[in-house]
Amino acid sequence: MPDRSLAIESDARRTEDDPLICTLANSAWLAGCLPELVRFRRALRNVREEQEKILRRLVPSAKNVQDYQQHFPLNDDVNVPQNVKLLQPTSGSTGPTKLIPYTESLQREFQRGIRAWIADLFLDDPRLMTGSAYWSVSPSNVEPALQPAKSRPYIPIGFDDDSAYVGGWQRRLVQSVMVRTREELIRARNLRLISVWNPTFLSILVDGLDTEKLWPNLRLISCWTDANAAAPATKLAKLFPQARIQGKGLIATEGFISFPLTGHEGSVLAIRSHFLEFIPLGSETALLAHELDRGQQYSVVITTGGGLHRYQLNDVIEVIGRVEQCPLIRFVGRRFVSDWFGEKLSEAFVANVLRDTLGTLPSFAMLACDTDIPAYVLYIDGEAPQTLAEKVEARLRQNFHYDYARFLGQLQSLRIAQVPRAGEIYQQFCVRNGQKAGDVKPLALDRRAGSQIFPASTSLMNLTMARK
Repeated sequence: MPDRSLAIESDARRTEDDPLICTLANSAWLAGCLPELVRFRRALRNVREEQEKILRRLVPSAKNVQDYQQHFPLNDDVNVPQNVKLLQPTSGSTGPTKLIPYTESLQREFQRGIRAWIADLFLDDPRLMTGSAYWSVSPSNVEPALQPAKSRPYIPIGFDDDSAYVGGWQRRLVQSVMVRTREELIRARNLRLISVWNPTFLSILVDGLDTEKLWPNLRLISCWTDANAAAPATKLAKLFPQARIQGKGLIATEGFISFPLTGHEGSVLAIRSHFLEFIPLGSETALLAHELDRGQQYSVVITTGGGLHRYQLNDVIEVIGRVEQCPLIRFVGRRFVSDWFGEKLSEAFVANVLRDTLGTLPSFAMLACDTDIPAYVLYIDGEAPQTLAEKVEARLRQNFHYDYARFLGQLQSLRIAQVPRAGEIYQQFCVRNGQKAGDVKPLALDRRAGSQIFPASTSLMNLTMARK
């Protein structure tokens, strides 16, 4: 006789896939998001005024922007305020994991960006509301020892799941139509939306599955598409021909910087969330959102309700257009530096080099230093033209410090290693080193030794080098 408990469980699992329930829940969510979209579109007409209003709310003691900048220096410090709800770990992609304090104020700032994005998304494609959604959920894997001693054991680490960013009654609506695990994903035949961070993560998750047959109603995949995520996102589009790919915008653990807006390239600055400043590359003068120039690249600085004041996010963006007075941006890379032998290569610089020399990026392309040679190695999954090593090397030598390290013989010429399934190998390496699978970022440059990431194996690698 069949187990009745299994039948009940099966029925419960189908609830989030029921078109009527999905439509009702998502319609209620849209109704709750619409007012914020209206306020955001109104703010687009006067970015300067909106940002000054945000600063007054976050730092009431500041007389004006200039006064604030004079009294608060640029920094990368994280201080835990008194009213913290929990500590959310950063991904740890480019440095040690930090624990970012989340307060009621910071959560509301995230919700402003999320609500404007969701309302714009549902209004553009109402059929998204008639089915379930898969949201990448990765439980916190941070060791308790990482928590500041003064906060233990009173402050929890990490959200239970990504729906916590939504908060309140809207979170319950999201959870009612939310698919969480791979098993639930396979059973979700009325799936309409997939939201993940890394496109490679999703490619691995569905490896070997017939995506068109399993999810014929899928309409949209939200994931990273900028910088080194561009090639994996293109590969993902081929795996899911029935759906369109939408770029995620720039969202960090520390803050909600931008989100996609229907009908516009790139992503629009979330000017109602935090107070934003931008430092032109090669300069130390901070500019405001309304002062940015198209075609220029900037490093992002944020002030939030979570206690971050003029915090250097070290994400580099490029302005590609405008919606009314608000800049549209794309993510270029990280501002961190790889400096084994004085070469001082930044991830943003390397991302530009790879974009210019490779043209169409392969599914995986990343630079790392093999300190045993010593030389930088471009690890790629795909074919490498004969002249690629020389082209990349020539561009790298436009960096004074790299060129000088080569001149002194501290570094040998660039190598290229063709590594099958390099994206999977890299993700497995990152997970072994404490990152969550869904949070692994596609980088153009990794500061860790390449020989650790891709252990030397002549059976896996086809190695070529640039002529000296």
